[in-house]
Amino acid sequence: MPPMVVQHKARLSFMNAIVAAALMLAIGGFGFILGHDVVKSTSVTSTPSRISNPYFPSAGSGNSSGFGGFGGAFPSISVPSPGGSSSVHDAAAAKIAKSVDPGLVDIDTNLGYQDGAAAGTGMVLTKNGYVLTNNHVIAGATTITARDIQTGRTYTATVVGYDTTSDVAVLKLSDAKGLTTVTVSDSKNVTKHESVVGIGNAGGVGGTPSYAAGTIVALNQSITASDEENPNGAERLTGLIEMNANIQPGDSGGPLVNSKGHVVGMDTAGSSSNGDFGFEESGGSSTQAYAIPINTALSIAKSIEHRNGSSTIHIGTTAFLGVEVSNAGPSASSGDTSTTTGVTIQSVIANTPAASTALAAGDVITSVDGTSVSTTSGLAQILQTLHSGESIEIGYLDPSGASATLSLTLGSGPAQ
Repeated sequence: MPPMVVQHKARLSFMNAIVAAALMLAIGGFGFILGHDVVKSTSVTSTPSRISNPYFPSAGSGNSSGFGGFGGAFPSISVPSPGGSSSVHDAAAAKIAKSVDPGLVDIDTNLGYQDGAAAGTGMVLTKNGYVLTNNHVIAGATTITARDIQTGRTYTATVVGYDTTSDVAVLKLSDAKGLTTVTVSDSKNVTKHESVVGIGNAGGVGGTPSYAAGTIVALNQSITASDEENPNGAERLTGLIEMNANIQPGDSGGPLVNSKGHVVGMDTAGSSSNGDFGFEESGGSSTQAYAIPINTALSIAKSIEHRNGSSTIHIGTTAFLGVEVSNAGPSASSGDTSTTTGVTIQSVIANTPAASTALAAGDVITSVDGTSVSTTSGLAQILQTLHSGESIEIGYLDPSGASATLSLTLGSGPAQ
């Protein structure tokens, strides 16, 4: 079966017009695979199949039994009835969600270069604060905080590393210790029609996570996610778990769990008649969502933890150039209407490495360290292999068409 082609909904309503039209190279302010989940001011729409968990005590109450406190297998579950009435199935899903909540964090990001804020979910992997989430949750973030659901404490978070092509990122919570972690299960054992629960920070409202029950619809699915505002072009995610749980904006990075409360996937994209994020498909009206198998996500997380970078995995801080760019158009020199190869600088951001050089709006970057640059995505890919503090040589054309080179030291910026 060919991969499904879908279109992103970036949900960055507070972005300024320049950033919306051009790649801001941090590596890139538009490193989205699935766009930011939810702008902080967005509120969640109440639906019968998305339920706030009434069984989990308030943070700091001291009454939580902690993860795994129920032990054994949970009762089978199903999607709640359209009427939203309480049922044994709803109670079972709530019980499962309660067991998982202590291992989760609400993630809030400030998108300083995009004039906005966004939110998502994270899963605690280690007691000292390593957290798994989607890359698109933290893409473009200039600051990140994470609120531990178990204790209510808010931590400053830093990006350990990320994989833009697989939409996986790992954060580290500063000075964290003694955190409750999620329990994972082998995602190879997931089966079609199996009951699952998706849990997360739906709507970015924070507090006790809500949950959505559903079943596995299909395995090993592929989607091609595109965004007309993303100069990096379409991204293809493969090997995904498809389910009919009502996953919503803000859930990304949260757990998809089985009937034992064990994590089998990471919620990544969803669409429903109540609204969509991550993608939209023509004529789609029923709830449809996708999760990255936890085996896949943890394999990438392990490489990040061991600082094994690759062509797709970026470790540490993100190299920051400090320009907003777009693919080059016709040459400006002497009435020449031929297409110039390179990327055009739309603006230079103040107080960044580029601002301390001769680079200016209208210049066309043609190379980095001798490697030709022809598109914004190509420039982003080059910079993804670099790190803050490294010196690079940039080849460029000024608005008259004259060529020049300059050196600069890359700064540190938001994740792609």
